[in-house]
Amino acid sequence: MAITLSNQGLSDTLVILGAAGLVIPAFARFRISPVIGFILVGMLVGPSGLGSLVTSQPWLYHITISNPHAIEPFAEFGIILLLFAIGLELSFKRIWSLRRLVFGTGAAELGGSALLIGAGLIVLGQDWQGSLGLGLALALSSTALVLPLAGTTSPVGRAAFAMLLFEDLALVPIIFLLSAIGPAGGNGLAGVGFVALMGALTIAALYVGGRFILPRLFAQAARTKSPEVFLAASLLVAIVASVATSAAGLSPIVGALLAGLLIAETDYHHEVETITAPFRGLALGVFLITVGMGVDPRALWASGPSLLLAVVGVVAVKTVVTFLLLRVANARPGVAAETGLLMGSPSETTLIVLGTATAAGLISQPTAAFWQAVTAIGLTLTPLLARLGSVAARRIERSGKDKEEPAIPDTGPGAVIIGFGRVGRIVADMLSAHDISYLAVEADVDAVAAARRDKYPVVFGDPARRGMSEKLRLAQARALILTMDDPVLTVRLTRQMRALAPDLPIIARARDPRHAAELYRAGVTDAVPETLESSLQLSEAVLVDMGMAVGPVIASIHQKRDDLRQAIRREARLDREPRIRRIRLRSQAPSSTPSTASE
Repeated sequence: MAITLSNQGLSDTLVILGAAGLVIPAFARFRISPVIGFILVGMLVGPSGLGSLVTSQPWLYHITISNPHAIEPFAEFGIILLLFAIGLELSFKRIWSLRRLVFGTGAAELGGSALLIGAGLIVLGQDWQGSLGLGLALALSSTALVLPLAGTTSPVGRAAFAMLLFEDLALVPIIFLLSAIGPAGGNGLAGVGFVALMGALTIAALYVGGRFILPRLFAQAARTKSPEVFLAASLLVAIVASVATSAAGLSPIVGALLAGLLIAETDYHHEVETITAPFRGLALGVFLITVGMGVDPRALWASGPSLLLAVVGVVAVKTVVTFLLLRVANARPGVAAETGLLMGSPSETTLIVLGTATAAGLISQPTAAFWQAVTAIGLTLTPLLARLGSVAARRIERSGKDKEEPAIPDTGPGAVIIGFGRVGRIVADMLSAHDISYLAVEADVDAVAAARRDKYPVVFGDPARRGMSEKLRLAQARALILTMDDPVLTVRLTRQMRALAPDLPIIARARDPRHAAELYRAGVTDAVPETLESSLQLSEAVLVDMGMAVGPVIASIHQKRDDLRQAIRREARLDREPRIRRIRLRSQAPSSTPSTASE
C-alpha cells in the first residue's frame, strides 16, 4: 500500500524526528536545556501555534502536528520507560533505606502543599471541594523532569526521589477520593480500599514472579546474542508490569518502576539500561512536545498577569514547604533549598488529576483550562528552577561554611589541587604522606562538605571564575595540580595560570595522548594521560603475575612511561613548529621587500 504525503502518522513522525535531530542540538549548542527545547517545539507546531494556520496555509500541514491526541500514547510510553530506567538505577535495599523520607517527608510535603494551596484558593472564592482537588493536583511534582535533572544518587536526587515516589503511589487514591466527593461520586471511598488491596496483591505477584522468571528470561535472550531479542524482552517486561498495575487500578508508572527494580537485581541490568536508552530519550521528548502543544500563546498573553501570579504562588508554596520539611529531616540548607525549587513546579500528573476533578464536577472547564496552562508553564520553567536551585545551594553552603574554610598562610597555599573527586583525594593523600602542605579547590558543594567532614583542607570555588586565582594566591603556590575530568576547562585554566605565573609547575590530568599534547602546548609542566597510565599499570600486573622480577618490571615501566611522555611532547612541539615558522617568515618580510616596508 502506498503512503501518501498527506499521511498523518508520517507527517507527525517527521515533525518529532525533526525536533529531536535538528532543533534540540541547536538548543544544546547554546547550553539551553533540551526540556525547554521540546516544549517550545510543541508550542510552535501544535494546534495553537503554526497548526492554527493550516487551513489558510495547507503546506504547514507537513511541519505541524495535526492531531495532538494521536501522539499521547507515545508520550505515556516515554514516561513508562523513564520510570523503568530509574528503577534500573535503584535497588530494594535502597528503597527501604528511604522509607522515612518516602512515607514521612513525602506524605507531609504532598499534604502540606495541598493544604496551603487549597486554603489560598478558598480565600480567592473557590469552594472547598474544588480547592481540595486543585490543591492535590498542583501539589504534585514532575517525576519525568525532576529525576533526569537531579539524578538519584546525589543528596538532592535522593530527597526528590523519595517525595516523588510517594506522589506516584498516592496518585490513584487521590483520583478515587476526588471522584468520591464530587457530585457524580458513588462508592469512591470503598473503591480506594479495593484498589489498595488489588494493588498490593498485584505488586506482590509481580515481585515473586519477577524474581523467578526474569533471570531465566534474560538468560535465554542473552544466549541468542541478538540485540533485537534483548530489546524486545526488556520492553515486554516494562509493558507487562505497567499493564498489570493499570489493571489493578494503580498508575502504570508504578509497574514500570517495579519492573526496573526487579531487573536491577539481575546480572543484566547494565545491558538493559544501555539498549533502552535511545527509546527512552525520544519517547520523553514526545511527552514534552505534547506538554508544549497544550500551551496557547494567545491565551497566555490575554491572561498573563493572573497566570504569572498563579505560577509564582504555586512554586513559592511548594518550595517553602519542601525546604522546611527537609530542614526538619536534618538536610543541609543548600540541599533543602535546591530540592525545594526543583520540586516547585506542577507535574504531568497534575493534568490527570485536573481532568478527574473536572469530570467529577468539582471545578468548571474554564478553571481547569486556566490551571492546565499554569501547569504547562511550570513544566517549562522546571530546568530554570533547577539552575536557580543549584546557584542558591552554592551560595547558602558557601555562606554557611565561611568559618570552616581553611586559612591560607602568608607564604602561600603550598600545592593547590583543582578538583577534589576520587583523583584529587588520592593526590591529597600522597601529599600528606610526604608532609607537603596543600589546598584543594572544588566547585561542587556536596563534595566540599563531604571532604571537610573527612578533615581535608578544601575551599569552595569555581576555578574558572575571575578573581579566584588572586583570592587563593595561586601565583605563590609550589605546584598546581589539575584533576578535573573536563578537557576544555583544564586547557583554559592552564593557559590562564601559565600567563599569571610563568614558573609555576602545573601537572594536569589528561584523557588521552592527544589531550596531553594539547595541554603541553597550553603550558603544563607534565600531563598524565589516563589511558596510558591504566595500560602501564595493567602491563605491570601482568608481568609480575607471570613471574617476572619486580625490579626489572618497574624499571621497564618507568622507561616506557618516559618514552611515551617524550613522544607526546615531540608531537606537541611539531604541531607548533609550522606556526613559529610562519611568524618568522612574516618578521623577515620587510627586509626582503623594501617597497612593502615603506608602505
